[in-house]
Amino acid sequence: MIAFIQGVITEIGDDYIVINHQGLGWLVYYPHSLEVHVGEELQVFTHMSVSENDMRLYGFSSSKEKTLFLNLISVKGLGPKTAMTMLQKSGYALITEAISKGDVAALKKLPGIGAKSASQIVLDLQGKLVAVEVSSTKMMNYPLEIQEALEALKNFGYKGGDLNVVGNKMLEQPSMKTEEYIRFGLKFFASR
Repeated sequence: MIAFIQGVITEIGDDYIVINHQGLGWLVYYPHSLEVHVGEELQVFTHMSVSENDMRLYGFSSSKEKTLFLNLISVKGLGPKTAMTMLQKSGYALITEAISKGDVAALKKLPGIGAKSASQIVLDLQGKLVAVEVSSTKMMNYPLEIQEALEALKNFGYKGGDLNVVGNKMLEQPSMKTEEYIRFGLKFFASR
């Protein structure tokens, strides 16, 4: 429907901004409203949520953040307001990392998320998200052969969360050469 809006911010609230785009003021619920300023030009990726009693436009700083939001609201019992609060309090990187690691305890700390919801989020979304890229600091903790293998797998199109998982599995196979770790990684992904 409305993929994105670009314009000047005219008003800021605790959880929303108003963007002037060609003379129309768009009220957009935005998780980073406290990080922007009136008069600033901004592009937000949007999702319109329509229910029986309400119609809201939600905005995101990137298409990745929007995709995470859409994945979160696909989880049974998790609505757009809760998903938006999760993004506001924790942000994309921490949420995707918690989901990819299956860290129910970290998710339970978020407002509106209990043990059941946190478990359901992990159950539904673990392995399905494009997780945070393996950071160079994290990769430095791996032996050189594993670092090289992970870099090769990354070039094959495998993403952050999956690379974290396979990197930890590679640690359980010490003293292999880079090529062997690459084959190990490919076999691991093929078996999933």
